Amino acid sequence: MELCSIASGSSGNCICAGTQNCHVIIDAGISGKRIEAGLNSVGLKTNEMEGVLVTHEHSDHISGLGVIARRYGLPIYGTKGTIEAIRKTSSVGKIDPSLFHVIEADTDVAIGELIVHPIRTSHDAKDPVAYLLKSENQRIGIITDLGKYDDYVIEKLQGLDMLLLEANHDVHMLEVGSYPYPLKRRILGEKGHLSNEVSGQLLGEVLHDKMKAVILGHLSKENNYEELAYETVRQEVTLGENPYKGNDFPIYVAKRAEAIPMLVI
Repeated sequence: MELCSIASGSSGNCICAGTQNCHVIIDAGISGKRIEAGLNSVGLKTNEMEGVLVTHEHSDHISGLGVIARRYGLPIYGTKGTIEAIRKTSSVGKIDPSLFHVIEADTDVAIGELIVHPIRTSHDAKDPVAYLLKSENQRIGIITDLGKYDDYVIEKLQGLDMLLLEANHDVHMLEVGSYPYPLKRRILGEKGHLSNEVSGQLLGEVLHDKMKAVILGHLSKENNYEELAYETVRQEVTLGENPYKGNDFPIYVAKRAEAIPMLVI
């Protein structure tokens, strides 16, 4: 299977994942032009995508959705709450209703060679989900925008071959930064975003001997930076109650405004 972050962060998110012959986009929170350029950088095209999996309706996940839907007619998958919210978002523009496909958390849907399994997340959106993708005996997970994790999330993320996981902010940087107090409370709350430390703790709960790679994503521009997220997550894994060290697995950090090379397992 393959996984590539085209853009990841509070200013826009778009992930490409799948098999050699079947790819989907997870979120379209950047312009159609940037999506196409990112896919081109890894030898793919937007019109080759089997569909768009939408995690939730916030603008950094759907701002380019209308453009690529109208241009390429790609099927759009999301929960009922997410789709209803998208259709009420005027900035997205008109989308052909026939392109929308309602999915439900914990219920598999087949898209080409992929089996897609949505899982519930704790975030301040209508009905947000993350996605697990399976092909034959390989499974990858893409999970961001969650204020907390619990036993349900830990169970769902067991046995993955590759994982893109949120490491949104450094708590101290956020607390002393310029964000208004209500926004800080939102980010730190149970429907906000995972800090670097909590991301590392969750990773420690789901690591196993056959994990091939981890990508840290959705970093805050104002309250985090790549080296800090990387080192903090590695340290949490090393110090946690698990048999692994932070350098036992390849850990990459998704770029905010550019694609990273396609990871293939």
